[in-house]
Amino acid sequence: MSEASIKRVSMVSTGSVSIHPEHVSATRKPMYWWLFTSRRWTQPLPINVYVIERGDGLVLFDTGQDRASVTDPGYFPGGITGVMYDRLARFDIGPEQTLTAQLAAIGYDIGDVHTVVISHLHQDHIGGLRELTGAQIVVSRHEWETLGGPAPELRGLLRSHIDLPGLRWRRISPEPLADPALAPFTTGHDLFDDGSMVLLPTPGHTPGSLSMLVRSPGRTPLLMVGDLTYDSALLERGQVPGVGEKHRLAATTRMTNEFRLQNPGLAVLAAHDPGAASILATAVHARL
Repeated sequence: MSEASIKRVSMVSTGSVSIHPEHVSATRKPMYWWLFTSRRWTQPLPINVYVIERGDGLVLFDTGQDRASVTDPGYFPGGITGVMYDRLARFDIGPEQTLTAQLAAIGYDIGDVHTVVISHLHQDHIGGLRELTGAQIVVSRHEWETLGGPAPELRGLLRSHIDLPGLRWRRISPEPLADPALAPFTTGHDLFDDGSMVLLPTPGHTPGSLSMLVRSPGRTPLLMVGDLTYDSALLERGQVPGVGEKHRLAATTRMTNEFRLQNPGLAVLAAHDPGAASILATAVHARL
């Protein structure tokens, strides 16, 4: 076993979030219609961060929600944009649910994190960035470029909480993949050039969304998908979420399900799936 091989995969949650059912599973209603009229909220869903321990330190997939979002009245924009954020999600984040505290609770020091992969730049995936000044932050170049588009805050991008001083960003672009085992994906980015962690473009929820495939000899492969779905079972049925570009989400969902069929036992881990902890626990104890 090499020094940098995968030793352990864990999950922590930086609090919980309730969203509208139309957010979880798309309906025919336009997004802004259900956003401002729906009176229904889901049960609290986890805000998952995946933690991969290697021989040389820790890799994170996403960083959760910042507790300042529930303690700092100025965290979100004001005006109608602020109303939109208020209608989009309800967060519950205790003082013990910061990223640093959650890592400590499972025996890790945040200073041991050397690489962070961001699935996309929405607020509940970038909340731990200010705690990660010692790590390299990996994001899709396409996703990063959306920050420069019109009205980023109306598209869920809070630049003041993303483009922070002291962070070391690495913007990656998909490259051709020579590994036939990754079909139907033909492009991606091999994070450590050893096939153990491969970033795959899974656009739809946002234009530059990434998923990460984690592979270790003899172990069940794990596919961390961010917000491509809010429930692994919904993904398997081909049902897309209600936020994003539906046609692209549908195409990405079909590709992901084809990959799933070609890899029996593949564990799909979403950012807010209440069943993710059980899926991960089953996967890490299974042997191929």
